[in-house]
Amino acid sequence: MQTMNPEFFSAIDTGRARSNNEDAVALDEAAALAVLADGMGGYNAGEVASGMLTTQLRNELGAWLQQTADAASDQEVRSAMELCVGQANRAIFEAARANPQYAGMGTTLVMLVFRAGHVLSGHVGDSRAYRLRGHKLSRLTRDHSLLQEQIDAGLITPEQAAFSAYKNLVTRAVGVEERVLLETQLHELHPGDLYLLCSDGLSDMLDDSAIAEILLAHQADLAQAGRALVDAANQAGGKDNIAVILARVPGAAAASRSWWPFKR
Repeated sequence: MQTMNPEFFSAIDTGRARSNNEDAVALDEAAALAVLADGMGGYNAGEVASGMLTTQLRNELGAWLQQTADAASDQEVRSAMELCVGQANRAIFEAARANPQYAGMGTTLVMLVFRAGHVLSGHVGDSRAYRLRGHKLSRLTRDHSLLQEQIDAGLITPEQAAFSAYKNLVTRAVGVEERVLLETQLHELHPGDLYLLCSDGLSDMLDDSAIAEILLAHQADLAQAGRALVDAANQAGGKDNIAVILARVPGAAAASRSWWPFKR
């Protein structure tokens, strides 16, 4: 099965409250692979974890996709994603055990692998994937977080969640345990689809309606759209590092019947 080669753009910003950057991104356009990670841990440990993860996935999964993806089934690609994330998880976990200054480090992950007609997503933690199709923005990932569990259990509403003290507590991360579970999904591609990967430095500062509005206003130019998202997150407070990846599927987007930009 042939790969689909979208147009990519990525950006990372330290934000207005942090002095270091623990977010990392990696693109392999030849493999149609996009990876974004948001590290956590003391000192430079979060930066180390996110950097290890994105580098290893680009080098190992990217190389495998370039060599084999055209002949591989979706299940084989999914298995390769899980295998490479598992190997990176073990490398980060072992590095944390071997170096006291890295104890407890870990990272979130969100990734996309584009194929002919569809895209495979994978995520761990609360970094997100969105899709803009026509005028509708859909969130493709569900956060692995304490806050999302509280929402799912009906303990709080999504509106209350915006003011919760537990916004940054993830229930799943890469590198904090010997094994990690990667959640994967398969999504159909339409011509003109626009995909967004982001860290919580963006999604905590901007709600989904604001993200949709910015993407719709700048969708003709990915660089403008990406910079506008980062600028808006900083204007809203910039309380964390901000990482975004945009990927647009070739072709003209079909006209949407809906005038409301966000679809839950």
